[in-house]
Amino acid sequence: MVVVSRLAAACFILALPIFLITSNVRILASNADYYQHGFRKYNAVQTTGIPLADLDRAAGQIVDYFGDDSSSLRIIVTQDGQETSLFNARETEHMKDVKSLMRFVYRVNEVTLAIVLTYVVAVFLWTREKSLRTLAVQSLAGVGVGFAAIAAVGVFALTGFNQAWGRFHELVFSNDLWKLNPATDHLIQMFPEKFWQEATYLVGGLTLAEALIVVIAATSYLLFARKPQPAPARSAPAATPADPAPVP
Repeated sequence: MVVVSRLAAACFILALPIFLITSNVRILASNADYYQHGFRKYNAVQTTGIPLADLDRAAGQIVDYFGDDSSSLRIIVTQDGQETSLFNARETEHMKDVKSLMRFVYRVNEVTLAIVLTYVVAVFLWTREKSLRTLAVQSLAGVGVGFAAIAAVGVFALTGFNQAWGRFHELVFSNDLWKLNPATDHLIQMFPEKFWQEATYLVGGLTLAEALIVVIAATSYLLFARKPQPAPARSAPAATPADPAPVP
């Protein structure tokens, strides 16, 4: 039983920061408005030569593609007065890899959410004051793991985002389809490196803010919640006087 309890606690500590990070990645990946913000900020109309209305529509179709069962992404836009496919064959194949990655992130997000909720509910169902205090400490430990991971990625990114971004692609993709030409490929024109740099910092910032909320809540509980009182010691039963010895 002790081994199971420790294993469950370890899973909770690891799942909490992963859940926070993947939740924020999922929020941005599923937000067409954020894509459209990037199109405007990084001049996608000028670099692609595609009307903004078509780009905005493409943002919604990309979001749908990540969540549906389509095997391939095909978006028709108008360029130079002619209808054409937004992405060429190489870009389309790369988007299949991106979809697989995003679906994996979504599943990890759902699994870690289940772990966190199950563990918290279990603590509350069989709660004692000691259990809740332990949960607060474990939450702080999980946040600490998240802080360490974000700090490591942050240092890596700040010392050279170009190299970090390239290394990331080498690790998560088994091919080089992600190596696109900024002069001709619409995908990288729509989503330049600066867009991903901003998104990375935004995910990090959101995760840190959420982690801070956890820290405040857990610390407040540890500081202000009533500590468990030790059970009062039982007093020894009063000694009964011994019976007088018989007189001879």
